[in-house]
Amino acid sequence: IEDGTATITLRRPELANRISRNDLHLIRGHLAQVNAAQTVRVLRIMSSGKYFCSGYDIGALSQSAGADADEFEVLVDEIEAARPITIAGINGGVYGGATDLCLACDFRIGVDTVELQMPALKLGIHFYRGGLERYVTRLGLDAAKRLLLAAENVDADTLLRIGFLTDLVAADRLTDGIDGLTRVLAAMAPQALMSTKKHLNRIARGALDPASLAADIAQARGCADAREGLLAWQERRAPVFTGA
Repeated sequence: IEDGTATITLRRPELANRISRNDLHLIRGHLAQVNAAQTVRVLRIMSSGKYFCSGYDIGALSQSAGADADEFEVLVDEIEAARPITIAGINGGVYGGATDLCLACDFRIGVDTVELQMPALKLGIHFYRGGLERYVTRLGLDAAKRLLLAAENVDADTLLRIGFLTDLVAADRLTDGIDGLTRVLAAMAPQALMSTKKHLNRIARGALDPASLAADIAQARGCADAREGLLAWQERRAPVFTGA
């Protein structure tokens, strides 16, 4: 955590950054720490090496009678529900459950060498509910069927076109692209920003709570940041939001 930005980096490049059973608890612990740090406005999920992530360790999955798959779903649901705005920096191939981990993030910036495959059905594995919902709400039914049912290996240009990637950059521009978006997000009024994210996700799932939305709107309108935004507009300067 540095200057209002948290970064979780997957560092197992020799195993294509696959996620193990112990990693599930470790990453959830990091998420809890980030959610509790009110100064954090942006969370980035990054990787080292050639691949972004090859998903959950299939070997461990086969030994756990599906219990680990449930825990992985909990982890990805928590990433989607994270208080800060989330960015996945996709530096290479993304496979299996990692595809859903990316979809759980608010923004997905990838390089032109990214490829994706969701091979669950090839392995006889039924994908879990949260993942199915994210595929459909993020990508639409037709794209979800293409990726899940046909288990196609899809390139970066196609991923941008179907909405899996929110931006596509050259490999040597990935850090710059992520840093630029981070600065934009960090400059927003955090209360309104994070509340808007929360309710957009609820709307996408058909689970909007109108009373909760109305309360959050009223709270944001009455806060110091709202007054600062209007004053900055009148004074023709950039606002300085504090989260108050």
